[in-house]
Amino acid sequence: MPMHAIHKILAEKSGKQEVKAGEIVNAKVDIAGINDIYLTVLISYDDMGGGKVWDPEKIVFFFDHNAPSPTIKGASNQKVMSEFAREQGIKKIFKINEGICHSVLSESGLVKPGDIIIITDSHTTTLGAFGAFATGVGSTDLAVIMMTGELWFRVPEVINVKLEGTLKDGVMAKDIALHMLGELGTEFATYKVIEYSDSVVEKLSIDERMVLCNMSVEMGAKSTYIRPNSKTIEYVKSRSHAPFIVHETDPDFIYDKEYIFNLDNLLPQVSIPDSVDNARNIEEVEGISIDQVFIGSCTGGKLTDLEAAANILKGKKIAESVRLVVTPSSKEVLTKAIERGYYQTFLDAGAAITTPGCGACFGGHSGLIAAGEKCATTSNRNFPGRMGSIEAGVYLVSPITAAYTAITGKLNNPQYK
Repeated sequence: MPMHAIHKILAEKSGKQEVKAGEIVNAKVDIAGINDIYLTVLISYDDMGGGKVWDPEKIVFFFDHNAPSPTIKGASNQKVMSEFAREQGIKKIFKINEGICHSVLSESGLVKPGDIIIITDSHTTTLGAFGAFATGVGSTDLAVIMMTGELWFRVPEVINVKLEGTLKDGVMAKDIALHMLGELGTEFATYKVIEYSDSVVEKLSIDERMVLCNMSVEMGAKSTYIRPNSKTIEYVKSRSHAPFIVHETDPDFIYDKEYIFNLDNLLPQVSIPDSVDNARNIEEVEGISIDQVFIGSCTGGKLTDLEAAANILKGKKIAESVRLVVTPSSKEVLTKAIERGYYQTFLDAGAAITTPGCGACFGGHSGLIAAGEKCATTSNRNFPGRMGSIEAGVYLVSPITAAYTAITGKLNNPQYK
């Protein structure tokens, strides 16, 4: 039976020769990750009998949402998790200075093609950019993995999204993702895998591929897949010496659905409040006044994101009417941004730079917005209350559009003209 690469991963990890869409399997997990806002995982673990975890080397804690903690509850969560880790011999703890789970996992060499990665974070789909099966789960499921090393999955159907053409100047992967959301909606891939393929994907950097896979959960995707090419292999080998397998999709595999997007004429996109699929061409919303610009998150805080924004902001000042908050996605990104001068560029332009982590993206701290304010953000969600007041407006944009907006104080991206 012809199988997709994702199906081959699930078959291998569940000890089967083959699997098919719709089948239920119990698969071994390579990495199980817990964020600092999910203390409920440990509560569930204790409620189910707890004991010694299945493998402390494969369990990872991330102190990324509250970095550093803005509340007593957040600090308490991190304290309890730290104590649990010491008792269980869990050594892989990414603390408050390290960054967001998806970034630090890939940077540390803990993600490889063929792996199954499960984290208590919906945007774990990001890691499909490396040819892994990666998805987010809730507290009880993660607790089960900690006890057994396995989790049940319904083998998902696979959708093939082909991205053809040549991107215009000023257009980034974030614009592609917002455009697809506008065309296809938020439910077209529910519990399915989205594979991204074709010429545009081949040319995208690792960072940009991660953006496509990250935003796929906003389309309902269970996971994502980009076939590893030389860029992927080089990146993984530079960070990990562990062996891995690149599973090939059988040539006669039949996808559940296929979509083709020609991106020759794609303009910069803006998703307006209050849904990610409210995508508009920049020319339709250009000129809307903005109170805050946020450049950061697992979607928009990687090195290439900061580079794109810094190149525009260099030698310029942000508008008097706007605040600019910059949050690198990881310590590695922050370090390189300092080395390359981006950090100084942001400071000179008038930005506030915060500790690597999730910060303002999920409305936790370091850049919340007030009632009646509008924020242009490189993050991934814009429903009411996502970044502060439920009476505020969140506009999703690329780092390039964010930088131009910060300079003018209004939604703007002149590169498309």
